[in-house]
Amino acid sequence: MTKEELALEVIGRLKKEYPDAGCTLDYNQAWKLLVSVRLAAQCTDARVNVVVQDLYAKYPDIDALAEADVDDIEAIVRPCGLGRSKARDISACMKMLRDEYGSQVPDDFNALLKLPGVGRKSANLIMGDVFGKPAIVTDTHCIRLTNRIGLVDGIKEPKKVEMALWKIIPPKEGSDFCHRLVYHGRDVCTARTAPHCGQCCLNDICQKNGV
Repeated sequence: MTKEELALEVIGRLKKEYPDAGCTLDYNQAWKLLVSVRLAAQCTDARVNVVVQDLYAKYPDIDALAEADVDDIEAIVRPCGLGRSKARDISACMKMLRDEYGSQVPDDFNALLKLPGVGRKSANLIMGDVFGKPAIVTDTHCIRLTNRIGLVDGIKEPKKVEMALWKIIPPKEGSDFCHRLVYHGRDVCTARTAPHCGQCCLNDICQKNGV
C-alpha cells in the first residue's frame, strides 16, 4: 500500500469513527479563534474555553482588546500558563488587526503568519476552520499519529510533517482529517499511556501497531 493509498484509507476510517469531529476551541468569530489558539499553547482547550469567557466579557471585540492594558489581559489569561508572553502576543495581534486590516482577520495564509504569536499551525487552523480553505494543522496529535500510522517516517518537525502530508492528503480533507486525529489521539492513540491498539479502527493498517 502506497502512502497515498494508506492516507485515503485512514481518512475514510476516521470519518466513520468521528463523523462530527471539529475544532475543540469554542469561538464564533475569527479573531476569537486567533486568541484561543494562542492561549492553547501548553494548555488544554477545555481550560482555554473557560478562561476566554471572562476575557470576551470585558473586551468584546478586536478594538476593545487592542486598547486593553497588557497587564489586564495577563491577569485574565494567567490560568492558561505563560500569561505574560501570551498577553503580549494577543495585545500586539489585536493592534495589528485594528491598524492594518480594519479590525478584520485576513484570509491569506502569509498575512496570518505576520500576526504576532501566529505560527503555521495557528494560520492553518484559521484557514481551514474559518475560511474553509485547504489546511493541515500539525499539532502534537497530528505529528504523533501520522508517524505511528506510517504516513510520515520519523519526522517530528511540524513544518516538515505538514509538507509531507500535503503530498498525500487531498486538500479538501486536510482540515477535518487533522481534527479527527485530535479526537483519535485523545481517546485511543494516546501519548501518556500505551496506545489502545485493541480498540483502534486503524489497527490492521497501522505501520507501528503498539509503538
